[in-house]
Parts: sequence; structure tokens; C-alpha cells
Amino acid sequence: MDIFETLESEVRSYSRGWDTVFDTAAGSTLRSEDGREYLDFFSGAGALNYGHNNPELLTPLVEYLLSGSIVHSLDMKTPAKRRFLETFEEVILKPRRLDYKVMFPGPTGTNSVEAALKLARKVTGRHHVVGFTNAFHGMTLGSLSVTGNSMKRSGAGIPLPYTSSIPYDGYLDAPEPDFLWLRQALEDPGSGLDTPAAVIVETVQGEGGLRAARADWLRGLSALCSEHGVLLIVDDVQAGCGRTGRFFSFEEAGIVPDIVCLSKSISGFGLPMALTLFTPELDVWKPGEHNGTFRGPNPAFVTATAALERYWRDDRLEAEVADLAVRLRDGLARIAATADGVVRGRGLLAGISYPDPRTARRIAAESFSRGLLVETSGPLGEVVKAMPALTISPEDLSRGLDILSDAAEAVTGAPVALTSVA
Repeated sequence: MDIFETLESEVRSYSRGWDTVFDTAAGSTLRSEDGREYLDFFSGAGALNYGHNNPELLTPLVEYLLSGSIVHSLDMKTPAKRRFLETFEEVILKPRRLDYKVMFPGPTGTNSVEAALKLARKVTGRHHVVGFTNAFHGMTLGSLSVTGNSMKRSGAGIPLPYTSSIPYDGYLDAPEPDFLWLRQALEDPGSGLDTPAAVIVETVQGEGGLRAARADWLRGLSALCSEHGVLLIVDDVQAGCGRTGRFFSFEEAGIVPDIVCLSKSISGFGLPMALTLFTPELDVWKPGEHNGTFRGPNPAFVTATAALERYWRDDRLEAEVADLAVRLRDGLARIAATADGVVRGRGLLAGISYPDPRTARRIAAESFSRGLLVETSGPLGEVVKAMPALTISPEDLSRGLDILSDAAEAVTGAPVALTSVA
């Protein structure tokens, strides 16, 4: 028994499956105290899109911290915040013709979602919010109310009202038109469904099993919301910041959400930071009506700005991610074919769903024993989830797929014909 087991709460989770003490990290490699190396297909649950201790971000961060500049500032004005806002507008918003106000709601993804839900209700004067099956939006009460996972919802300890859950794209194995129920319910005064304030959706359900919505489905959802005066919230906490290819995961569908939630890799370095973006006419907040002590993370502003400058002023990273995504999907497809698995996801947010949930959990455990970090996803943990850094080298990607292949073969007994993708 060590201090982690004797003093830390039973709520801990990752440390149970990965029972080692991680000590140092660089790029896509972590090292434990005993000197063992682990290749990272986890990326801090999506908070490390540019790898561990990326020197392009580390150097300006260290310089900032040593300069005597402001670290904590709530929502006060600082040079670091100014530079981030200017860079975000110039590099991200203007090239995409997105007219959004930027709110700093607090340090985490669930802070961003809570602010989005609160704003949608304030603007519309309506209470109800529609979410989707297998959605995950965070662990605070508002976010849990639009989350599908029953285990996580039960942790709230109270009812989670004023929400409805409807089928996500592909949830129903039937040839019914998309949004048949929602459209009819919105148009029928006898449906029992009050017109909602908002619909909240992930374009790829990162924690819900890596289901990826089709572009046509997302366009249909956006049009339906617009038709009925319902605000569309896209939760891009995990799928955004380039994880699915483009900076925003909804760009491929050509839609413009009313509200966007960002966190995880917006800081670029794993530092806590979150944004809630919304169109200017929705900015009806009174000063201080939504606040938080840690909504001015200046070190995160510094690394976020450096990440935007380094990786998003041109389309080179997008092209590299597109190439890596093809390699990842090809490798996963070869592994999946041996045990009735199905490849899910988009970009570098992809994995394999297995009919028996135990298979995915065993493969993840076997991968760890062989030096690869992969987690599971889905309501039953039925998906092996691969989420390497966007900056991973083709050689490391190939090596990680080889380890995953060997782990899958050890668990299922079915040999995988996996060719090198380097």
C-alpha cells in the first residue's frame, strides 16, 4: 500500500488501470519512476494534442513564469490575455468567417458547458435542453443532465430535470428519417415537448463510444434548430482543436453553431483553460453574472497563443493530421477484422468497438503491459480508443499500432496481418 491508496479517494480511476508512477514525458513518450517507457495513445484524454512538454510551447511558458508577469488575474486585463484574444481572432475566427464573442467561463470543459446551458436558457427564457444518447458533457450537475451515461448520472445524487435525450446518428438501426421524432414533437402542440432552449451535440462522441455524426446529419440538425428558434450548442471540448482534422470539428459539415464549448487542448500544453464562444447577439450577460476565480489563466494564455502561432497559421498541421488519420484508421481496420470489431471515430479520435466489452478492456490492459497507453470508451467500455498526439511521428504511430496489434492478438487469439505504416 502506498500514499495513493491510503490517502487518495476511491474515486480515482486511471491510476488503477495504469498502476505505475509516471515521472517524465516528452512528445509521445512517458517514463515511469522505474525507468520504463510508454508510448502515448491517450494524450491526456485529449488535453495534449501537441504532445508532452512540447518545446515550442514550453519555452515561452518558462520565459513568462520567470519574467515576473501576472499569473492569476480572474477576468482582469493582462498582456497575455490581449495577445491570446488577438491571435485567436486573427488565426482562428477571421479565416473561418466566424463572428463569436469569447467568454472565459472557468478552467475546465464542464465549466464551458455549464456556461453554454445557462446562457441558452437566459437568452431564450426556456428551460428544456435536448441532448443525445451516449453523450458526455461533464461531471457537474448541468453537464450531467445532458450526459447519457447512467453510471456518471447516478453520481449526481439528485434528479436531473429539464432535459431530454434523443437518438444520436446511427443509434437506431432503422431506415427512419433523421430527427423524425424531434421534428414531429416540435411541430405538434400535443407532443408534450416544450420548445427547448437548446440542443447540445458532440460531432464525435469521445466518451460515448466514438460514434461520429455524418456531415448531412449535422446539417439537418442545424437547419431544424434554426427553423424552430432553438440554439445549437456544439461541445467541441474533446473533438476540437484539430483532433478530427480541422480546428473545429464542425467545419467539415459547414455549419455555424450558436454556441461552441472548447477546453482540453485549447491551452496546447495541458494547462487548465476553457472557452465558451457565442454569436454577439447572445451576449446578454450582466457583469459578473457568471464568474469564477480561475477564469484568467495567464500561463495557459501564453501556451495557447504559442500553439495557435506555431500550428494554425497555415494548413500544414491539418495535412499532417489527415495523413496520420488514414494510417491510424488502416491499422485499426486490420486489427478489427480479426475479431468482429468495428472501427469508429474520425481523424485522430478513433477506435475499435467489440461485441464483447471485455475484449476492449483486456486489450487496453494488455497494451499497457506492453508499453502503450490506450483507454476504453463507450457505456460498457466496449471500444478501444486511440487518441495519439496530432504531432506524433509516423514511426511512433506505426510502433503503437504494432503494440496494439500484438495486444489484440494475445487477447483474442486471432493473428493480425498488420503492415508497417511508417
